[in-house]
Amino acid sequence: MRNHSNQLHYLMKVAKQSAALRLEVQFGASRRGVPHVRRLREWAQAGYLAHVKIHRGNRKVKIPAASVSLRIVTAKESQQLNLSWRDKDKPTNVLSFPVGDEDLEMLADDGAFNLGDVAICAQVVNREAKEQQKKPDAHWAHMMIHGVLHLLGYDHETSRDAKVMESIEITVLKQFGFSNPYE
Repeated sequence: MRNHSNQLHYLMKVAKQSAALRLEVQFGASRRGVPHVRRLREWAQAGYLAHVKIHRGNRKVKIPAASVSLRIVTAKESQQLNLSWRDKDKPTNVLSFPVGDEDLEMLADDGAFNLGDVAICAQVVNREAKEQQKKPDAHWAHMMIHGVLHLLGYDHETSRDAKVMESIEITVLKQFGFSNPYE
């Protein structure tokens, strides 16, 4: 695990030089309580780079550029999205909308692969952080990384899949000095 952590740290340094993930942020809700876009980008990119590391191993290959759109939404918009896409009539912390297989070849103007869209509800994330006695930045980082991992095909529908996804999240969060969100 230590070796994996060191390699991820190295990938993050490399990525800062070459912006492996472009994050476009839209605000459909107040910016109050939302971390700076720079932090959101760092967390999203770290989740993406963890995925790259897992799939490229120790091979020296170019990190493919990718893009993600993030929308900060109100509780009302989150509830509408959750009802439309998941048939759940309540707001939720994060929703991910990966590109379909037919859109996978679509490139952004800068040549980056579009991974999809993430919607994060500021009200829900900040309320959860308070209720769970977590640092707001730690919970925001977790939700951003979680959303990006969903775009990359990770899920938590089975206990095996959940263990894989949670392990990646814990490793990435640790890089930022955040504790295990599942404890």
